[in-house]
Amino acid sequence: MFELKNIGITFNAGTPDENVALKNINLKINKGDFITVIGSNGAGKSTLYNIIAGTLRPSCGEIFLDADESGNEKNITSQPEYKRACYIGRIFQNPLLGTAGKMTIQDNMVICSKKGAKSLRITLNNKLRAEFREQLSALNMNLENRLNDNVEQLSGGQRQALTLLMAVMSRPALLLLDEHTAALDPANAEIVMNLTRRFAEEYNLTVMMVTHNMQHALDFGNRLLMMDAGEIILDIGSEEKSRLTLDLLVKKFREIKKHSIVSDAILLQ
Repeated sequence: MFELKNIGITFNAGTPDENVALKNINLKINKGDFITVIGSNGAGKSTLYNIIAGTLRPSCGEIFLDADESGNEKNITSQPEYKRACYIGRIFQNPLLGTAGKMTIQDNMVICSKKGAKSLRITLNNKLRAEFREQLSALNMNLENRLNDNVEQLSGGQRQALTLLMAVMSRPALLLLDEHTAALDPANAEIVMNLTRRFAEEYNLTVMMVTHNMQHALDFGNRLLMMDAGEIILDIGSEEKSRLTLDLLVKKFREIKKHSIVSDAILLQ
């Protein structure tokens, strides 16, 4: 579905501030994968997401999308972010980033329903409102009765749940979740995580989820990636992941990197 080949990116190349943020990234993302991504701060997780989404262009390497009936892949390495946004969804840690606060819930959902369309003409009618109410009822937050409320009136948890729903509505080929519950209180984080699992299963979504919550990394998805110093050092598939424990994960890291991460914040949540 997506394939990254020999991806690398260096910031401030040739200067005293040179920083090799990603090096030799090779990754295949298969349709229906739910990949959890872990790693300490500075490991390259957000940079990897920016490369996939088109926010950043790699210094080297290529990105390919799907193979057609003849087996040919589409090279999207140079494709800008706004074009990839038609088939790549992204939810950030900040609940304010995924919606337009000064617009109503229904207007946000109308715009989302037009994603990828050639025309932005908005036609809001009773049939569409009924569809929105039905979709919102899945959140169990009473938002189906608040269609005319501005999104800025919602709590952080409600707003992030709405963002998730809108992302699912657009049926992205790939959904990037960038610590999407980190800014929420535990109760709302649990609600959003349960919705994440439910939507991924119901709609057979392809998902990558960055998280610092190790239990979530182990409990969710069929693959687990661990990043360190700009590299993917572990790519653990479904069968092995089902038997994985935190202790085994730490052991694997030590075997590869020859040092400990016990004191790292990644293991303290």
